Amino acid sequence: MNVQQLKVFVEVMRRETLQEAAETLELTQPTVSFHLRKLEESLGTPLFRKQSRKLIRTEAAEELLPYARRVVSLMEEAAERMRARALHTHSRLKLGASYTPATYYLPPFLADYRHQYPDTDLLLTVKKAETVLSLLRHHEIDAAVISLPDEPLKGLQVLPLIEDELQLVMKPGHPLGGAEPLTAEQLQGETFLLHEQGSTSRQLAEEWAAYAGVQFRSVMELGAIETIKETLKFNSGIGVLPLRSVLKETAAGELIRRPLPGDGYVNRRHICLVYRDEPIYARHIRDFIEYIRGIAGAGSSS
Repeated sequence: MNVQQLKVFVEVMRRETLQEAAETLELTQPTVSFHLRKLEESLGTPLFRKQSRKLIRTEAAEELLPYARRVVSLMEEAAERMRARALHTHSRLKLGASYTPATYYLPPFLADYRHQYPDTDLLLTVKKAETVLSLLRHHEIDAAVISLPDEPLKGLQVLPLIEDELQLVMKPGHPLGGAEPLTAEQLQGETFLLHEQGSTSRQLAEEWAAYAGVQFRSVMELGAIETIKETLKFNSGIGVLPLRSVLKETAAGELIRRPLPGDGYVNRRHICLVYRDEPIYARHIRDFIEYIRGIAGAGSSS
Protein backbone atom coordinates (compact mmCIF):
# COMPACT_ATOMS: atom_id res chain seq x y z
CA MET A 1 0.00 0.00 0.00
CA ASN A 2 1.43 3.39 -1.00
CA VAL A 3 0.27 7.00 -1.13
CA GLN A 4 -0.44 6.99 -4.86
CA GLN A 5 -2.73 3.98 -4.46
CA LEU A 6 -4.58 5.71 -1.64
CA LYS A 7 -4.84 8.92 -3.66
CA VAL A 8 -6.40 6.99 -6.54
CA PHE A 9 -8.72 5.19 -4.12
CA VAL A 10 -9.95 8.46 -2.57
CA GLU A 11 -10.66 9.97 -5.98
CA VAL A 12 -12.51 6.87 -7.17
CA MET A 13 -14.67 7.02 -4.04
CA ARG A 14 -15.66 10.58 -5.04
CA ARG A 15 -16.69 9.63 -8.55
CA GLU A 16 -19.24 7.45 -10.28
CA THR A 17 -16.83 5.74 -12.70
CA LEU A 18 -13.16 4.89 -13.16
CA GLN A 19 -13.06 7.12 -16.22
CA GLU A 20 -14.14 10.20 -14.24
CA ALA A 21 -11.50 9.48 -11.59
CA ALA A 22 -8.84 8.96 -14.27
CA GLU A 23 -9.66 12.28 -15.93
CA THR A 24 -9.45 14.15 -12.61
CA LEU A 25 -6.12 12.52 -11.74
CA GLU A 26 -4.82 12.94 -15.32
CA LEU A 27 -4.15 9.22 -15.55
CA THR A 28 -5.33 6.55 -17.93
CA GLN A 29 -8.17 4.27 -16.87
CA PRO A 30 -5.92 1.15 -16.96
CA THR A 31 -3.49 2.94 -14.61
CA VAL A 32 -6.30 3.69 -12.17
CA SER A 33 -7.46 0.06 -12.33
CA PHE A 34 -3.87 -1.10 -11.75
CA HIS A 35 -3.49 1.02 -8.60
CA LEU A 36 -6.81 -0.20 -7.21
CA ARG A 37 -5.94 -3.82 -7.89
CA LYS A 38 -2.56 -3.46 -6.17
CA LEU A 39 -4.22 -1.77 -3.20
CA GLU A 40 -6.74 -4.59 -2.87
CA GLU A 41 -3.93 -7.15 -3.09
CA SER A 42 -1.94 -5.43 -0.34
CA LEU A 43 -5.00 -5.20 1.90
CA GLY A 44 -6.22 -8.70 1.14
CA THR A 45 -9.83 -7.61 0.65
CA PRO A 46 -11.94 -6.32 -2.27
CA LEU A 47 -12.83 -2.64 -2.20
CA PHE A 48 -15.22 -2.50 -5.16
CA ARG A 49 -17.45 -4.75 -7.22
CA LYS A 50 -18.67 -3.91 -10.70
CA GLN A 51 -22.33 -3.47 -11.56
CA SER A 52 -22.93 -2.45 -15.17
CA ARG A 53 -20.51 0.46 -15.65
CA LYS A 54 -20.55 1.58 -12.04
CA LEU A 55 -18.34 0.56 -9.14
CA ILE A 56 -20.16 -0.53 -5.99
CA ARG A 57 -18.27 0.17 -2.77
CA THR A 58 -17.73 -2.66 -0.31
CA GLU A 59 -17.90 -2.25 3.46
CA ALA A 60 -14.10 -2.47 3.50
CA ALA A 61 -13.88 0.54 1.18
CA GLU A 62 -16.16 2.60 3.41
CA GLU A 63 -14.05 1.69 6.45
CA LEU A 64 -10.79 2.51 4.68
CA LEU A 65 -11.94 5.86 3.32
CA PRO A 66 -11.41 8.14 6.37
CA TYR A 67 -7.90 6.69 6.92
CA ALA A 68 -7.02 7.14 3.27
CA ARG A 69 -8.25 10.74 3.27
CA ARG A 70 -6.14 11.49 6.34
CA VAL A 71 -2.98 9.97 4.84
CA VAL A 72 -3.42 11.74 1.50
CA SER A 73 -4.19 15.05 3.21
CA LEU A 74 -1.11 14.79 5.42
CA MET A 75 1.14 13.96 2.48
CA GLU A 76 -0.19 16.89 0.46
CA GLU A 77 0.15 19.17 3.48
CA ALA A 78 3.73 18.03 4.06
CA ALA A 79 4.63 18.53 0.41
CA GLU A 80 3.08 22.01 0.42
CA ARG A 81 4.98 22.99 3.56
CA MET A 82 8.28 21.80 2.12
CA ARG A 83 7.63 23.67 -1.14
CA ALA A 84 6.80 26.80 0.83
CA ARG A 85 10.00 26.45 2.86
CA ALA A 86 12.13 25.86 -0.24
CA LEU A 87 10.61 28.77 -2.15
CA HIS A 88 10.19 31.01 0.92
CA THR A 89 6.50 31.39 0.15
CA HIS A 90 3.55 31.74 2.50
CA SER A 91 1.55 29.00 4.21
CA ARG A 92 -2.04 28.61 3.05
CA LEU A 93 -4.78 28.31 5.66
CA LYS A 94 -7.96 26.90 4.15
CA LEU A 95 -10.97 27.93 6.22
CA GLY A 96 -14.67 27.28 5.85
CA ALA A 97 -17.49 29.37 7.27
CA SER A 98 -21.27 29.47 7.12
CA TYR A 99 -22.93 32.70 6.06
CA THR A 100 -23.64 34.38 9.39
CA PRO A 101 -20.11 34.01 10.85
CA ALA A 102 -18.50 34.89 7.52
CA THR A 103 -20.51 38.10 7.18
CA TYR A 104 -21.20 39.35 10.70
CA TYR A 105 -18.55 37.81 12.98
CA LEU A 106 -15.29 36.81 11.34
CA PRO A 107 -14.13 39.86 9.30
CA PRO A 108 -12.38 41.80 12.11
CA PHE A 109 -10.76 38.65 13.48
CA LEU A 110 -9.50 37.54 10.08
CA ALA A 111 -7.98 40.98 9.54
CA ASP A 112 -6.30 40.86 12.96
CA TYR A 113 -5.07 37.32 12.40
CA ARG A 114 -3.62 38.31 9.03
CA HIS A 115 -1.85 41.23 10.74
CA GLN A 116 -0.38 38.94 13.42
CA TYR A 117 0.59 36.19 10.97
CA PRO A 118 1.53 37.95 7.71
CA ASP A 119 3.23 34.82 6.34
CA THR A 120 -0.09 32.93 6.23
CA ASP A 121 -2.45 33.38 3.29
CA LEU A 122 -6.15 32.90 4.11
CA LEU A 123 -8.52 31.08 1.76
CA LEU A 124 -12.13 31.30 2.96
CA THR A 125 -14.92 29.13 1.54
CA VAL A 126 -18.44 30.25 2.48
CA LYS A 127 -21.19 27.63 2.25
CA LYS A 128 -24.08 26.24 4.27
CA ALA A 129 -22.99 24.69 7.57
CA GLU A 130 -23.61 21.10 6.45
CA THR A 131 -21.52 21.67 3.30
CA VAL A 132 -18.67 23.19 5.32
CA LEU A 133 -18.72 20.20 7.68
CA SER A 134 -18.48 17.87 4.70
CA LEU A 135 -15.47 19.80 3.37
CA LEU A 136 -13.84 19.55 6.79
CA ARG A 137 -14.45 15.80 7.10
CA HIS A 138 -13.06 15.30 3.59
CA HIS A 139 -9.86 17.20 4.48
CA GLU A 140 -10.63 19.89 1.90
CA ILE A 141 -10.40 22.67 4.50
CA ASP A 142 -8.32 22.95 7.67
CA ALA A 143 -10.84 24.40 10.12
CA ALA A 144 -14.29 25.98 10.14
CA VAL A 145 -16.24 28.72 11.90
CA ILE A 146 -19.92 27.94 11.53
CA SER A 147 -23.28 28.33 13.24
CA LEU A 148 -24.33 25.07 14.88
CA PRO A 149 -26.91 23.61 17.21
CA ASP A 150 -25.65 22.70 20.67
CA GLU A 151 -24.77 19.06 20.02
CA PRO A 152 -21.59 16.96 19.58
CA LEU A 153 -20.24 16.01 16.15
CA LYS A 154 -18.53 12.65 15.74
CA GLY A 155 -14.87 12.92 14.81
CA LEU A 156 -14.78 16.70 15.26
CA GLN A 157 -13.82 19.10 18.00
CA VAL A 158 -16.43 21.84 18.51
CA LEU A 159 -15.64 25.00 20.49
CA PRO A 160 -18.59 27.38 21.01
CA LEU A 161 -17.37 30.95 20.54
CA ILE A 162 -20.45 33.08 21.06
CA GLU A 163 -24.18 32.61 21.48
CA ASP A 164 -26.17 33.83 18.49
CA GLU A 165 -29.81 33.08 19.10
CA LEU A 166 -32.55 33.33 16.53
CA GLN A 167 -35.04 36.20 16.80
CA LEU A 168 -38.28 37.19 15.13
CA VAL A 169 -37.68 40.14 12.80
CA MET A 170 -40.25 42.43 11.21
CA LYS A 171 -40.63 45.92 9.82
CA PRO A 172 -41.49 48.86 12.09
CA GLY A 173 -45.23 49.27 12.47
CA HIS A 174 -45.96 45.54 12.13
CA PRO A 175 -49.15 44.70 14.06
CA LEU A 176 -47.23 42.28 16.31
CA GLY A 177 -44.27 44.60 16.84
CA GLY A 178 -45.62 46.01 20.08
CA ALA A 179 -47.49 42.96 21.40
CA GLU A 180 -46.68 42.40 25.08
CA PRO A 181 -46.18 39.58 25.56
CA LEU A 182 -45.88 38.19 22.05
CA THR A 183 -47.29 34.66 22.09
CA ALA A 184 -47.04 31.68 19.78
CA GLU A 185 -50.81 31.83 19.23
CA GLN A 186 -50.52 35.32 17.74
CA LEU A 187 -48.10 34.00 15.10
CA GLN A 188 -50.52 31.49 13.63
CA GLY A 189 -51.38 32.40 10.06
CA GLU A 190 -48.46 34.82 9.64
CA THR A 191 -46.19 34.62 6.60
CA PHE A 192 -42.68 33.61 7.60
CA LEU A 193 -39.52 34.42 5.67
CA LEU A 194 -37.07 31.60 6.32
CA HIS A 195 -33.57 30.63 5.32
CA GLU A 196 -33.17 27.73 2.89
CA GLN A 197 -33.29 24.07 3.89
CA GLY A 198 -29.96 22.68 5.11
CA SER A 199 -28.97 25.79 7.03
CA THR A 200 -28.60 25.80 10.81
CA SER A 201 -31.00 28.75 11.02
CA ARG A 202 -33.72 26.80 9.20
CA GLN A 203 -33.16 23.66 11.28
CA LEU A 204 -33.44 25.53 14.56
CA ALA A 205 -36.35 27.67 13.36
CA GLU A 206 -38.30 24.50 12.64
CA GLU A 207 -37.32 23.03 16.01
CA TRP A 208 -38.56 26.17 17.75
CA ALA A 209 -41.82 26.15 15.79
CA ALA A 210 -42.46 22.52 16.72
CA TYR A 211 -41.68 23.26 20.38
CA ALA A 212 -43.89 26.35 20.54
CA GLY A 213 -46.70 24.88 18.46
CA VAL A 214 -46.31 27.37 15.62
CA GLN A 215 -47.23 26.06 12.18
CA PHE A 216 -45.42 27.51 9.16
CA ARG A 217 -48.50 27.55 6.93
CA SER A 218 -47.24 30.37 4.68
CA VAL A 219 -43.52 30.48 3.94
CA MET A 220 -41.19 32.43 1.68
CA GLU A 221 -37.90 30.53 1.44
CA LEU A 222 -34.94 32.74 0.55
CA GLY A 223 -31.31 31.78 0.06
CA ALA A 224 -29.57 34.72 1.71
CA ILE A 225 -29.99 36.59 4.98
CA GLU A 226 -29.50 39.96 3.27
CA THR A 227 -32.33 39.12 0.87
CA ILE A 228 -34.61 38.20 3.77
CA LYS A 229 -33.83 41.49 5.56
CA GLU A 230 -34.46 43.65 2.49
CA THR A 231 -37.71 41.80 1.75
CA LEU A 232 -38.92 42.27 5.33
CA LYS A 233 -38.58 46.04 4.97
CA PHE A 234 -41.28 46.05 2.28
CA ASN A 235 -43.86 43.48 3.40
CA SER A 236 -45.68 42.32 6.50
CA GLY A 237 -43.92 38.97 6.82
CA ILE A 238 -41.92 37.82 9.84
CA GLY A 239 -38.34 36.63 9.56
CA VAL A 240 -36.57 34.15 11.83
CA LEU A 241 -32.99 35.36 11.72
CA PRO A 242 -29.76 35.20 13.73
CA LEU A 243 -29.45 38.07 16.19
CA ARG A 244 -26.02 39.14 14.92
CA SER A 245 -27.31 39.50 11.37
CA VAL A 246 -29.82 42.24 12.25
CA LEU A 247 -27.98 44.36 14.83
CA LYS A 248 -27.24 47.17 12.39
CA GLU A 249 -30.76 47.35 10.96
CA THR A 250 -32.49 47.23 14.35
CA ALA A 251 -30.13 49.89 15.77
CA ALA A 252 -31.01 52.12 12.80
CA GLY A 253 -34.74 51.53 13.24
CA GLU A 254 -35.09 49.86 9.84
CA LEU A 255 -36.30 46.61 11.42
CA ILE A 256 -37.46 45.50 14.84
CA ARG A 257 -36.74 42.20 16.58
CA ARG A 258 -38.48 40.14 19.24
CA PRO A 259 -37.40 37.03 21.17
CA LEU A 260 -38.86 33.72 20.07
CA PRO A 261 -41.94 33.02 22.21
CA GLY A 262 -42.38 29.67 23.90
CA ASP A 263 -42.30 28.92 27.63
CA GLY A 264 -39.11 27.08 28.50
CA TYR A 265 -37.59 27.35 25.02
CA VAL A 266 -33.79 27.52 25.22
CA ASN A 267 -31.55 28.75 22.42
CA ARG A 268 -29.21 26.09 21.04
CA ARG A 269 -27.49 28.16 18.36
CA HIS A 270 -23.84 29.17 18.68
CA ILE A 271 -21.08 30.30 16.37
CA CYS A 272 -18.42 27.62 16.79
CA LEU A 273 -14.87 26.79 15.82
CA VAL A 274 -14.73 23.26 14.41
CA TYR A 275 -11.71 21.16 13.48
CA ARG A 276 -10.92 17.49 13.07
CA ASP A 277 -10.32 15.46 16.22
CA GLU A 278 -6.85 14.31 15.22
CA PRO A 279 -3.24 15.46 15.63
CA ILE A 280 -2.55 18.79 13.93
CA TYR A 281 0.96 18.90 12.52
CA ALA A 282 0.95 22.16 10.57
CA ARG A 283 1.96 25.15 12.67
CA HIS A 284 -0.21 27.63 10.80
CA ILE A 285 -3.34 25.56 11.52
CA ARG A 286 -2.41 25.25 15.21
CA ASP A 287 -1.76 29.00 15.33
CA PHE A 288 -5.23 29.76 13.99
CA ILE A 289 -6.95 27.39 16.40
CA GLU A 290 -5.09 28.90 19.34
CA TYR A 291 -5.89 32.41 18.10
CA ILE A 292 -9.62 31.66 17.95
CA ARG A 293 -9.46 29.88 21.31
CA GLY A 294 -7.98 33.07 22.72
CA ILE A 295 -10.91 35.07 21.35
CA ALA A 296 -13.36 32.66 22.98
CA GLY A 297 -11.49 32.88 26.29
CA ALA A 298 -11.44 36.66 26.19
CA GLY A 299 -15.15 36.75 25.41
CA SER A 300 -16.08 34.43 28.27
CA SER A 301 -14.03 36.40 30.80
CA SER A 302 -15.38 39.84 29.86
